[in-house]
Amino acid sequence: MFEAIILGIVEGLSEFLPISSTGHLILASALMKLQQSEAHKVFEVTIQLGAMLAVVQIYRKQLLSRPELLKKVCFAFLPTGILGYLLYKVVKSFFQPSLVSYTLIAGGIAFILIELWMKNRPASTASLDHMSYRQAFTIGLIQSLSMVPGVSRSGATIMGGLVIGMNRKDAAEFSFLLALPTMLAATCYDIYKNYAVFHMGDWQNIAVGFVTSFVFAVIGIKALLKIITSHTFIPFGIYRIAVGIVFLVFLT
Repeated sequence: MFEAIILGIVEGLSEFLPISSTGHLILASALMKLQQSEAHKVFEVTIQLGAMLAVVQIYRKQLLSRPELLKKVCFAFLPTGILGYLLYKVVKSFFQPSLVSYTLIAGGIAFILIELWMKNRPASTASLDHMSYRQAFTIGLIQSLSMVPGVSRSGATIMGGLVIGMNRKDAAEFSFLLALPTMLAATCYDIYKNYAVFHMGDWQNIAVGFVTSFVFAVIGIKALLKIITSHTFIPFGIYRIAVGIVFLVFLT
């Protein structure tokens, strides 16, 4: 249960920061010497639902009052939903600490390069309501890259939003909203495919990780919204590179 709490904290804080929550869960599990069994992999995916509820809690008014935005969110989910279903077994084989280290480093370099390229470039999309379905679908395509652990779903979608002309706050908020169908579909499908591997103790640990991730995801979302108003994502890029290198050394 203690390990479930630790992983819940890691999930909640890292889910909406552009540092890869799945990657950090895999690395944290490796540090605690937890085996990457099928049940454990499903645990890592399922506690993301707690983080998803944090989005519902914070953006509940927008979810009810902006139906057109919700349609764009669902449209953006299509690439990841389809590819995730078709490549499920392949994606599961990627849950390895060494791969996470490499993708953290590659993503960190990409963050820094994109930020330097975007420097002094004004946003061309006035608001989320002005975003086109084509732009939403493009972000969805970019999100599909995050099926590889370590890429970071939030990082990919936020950076994708910046590249297509959104401002930082709108890119982050669309990333948060896009997490809802993505995480819900991934969790439900994972449980459906692996229900038989669970024991009673597993469900108790999932409940603990779920609640913990919800609490810390609320903190993570609010912290990121404050950070992006006055800072670039370059510090996150540097952090990703540093963590990736440290874990490569640790794994070696």
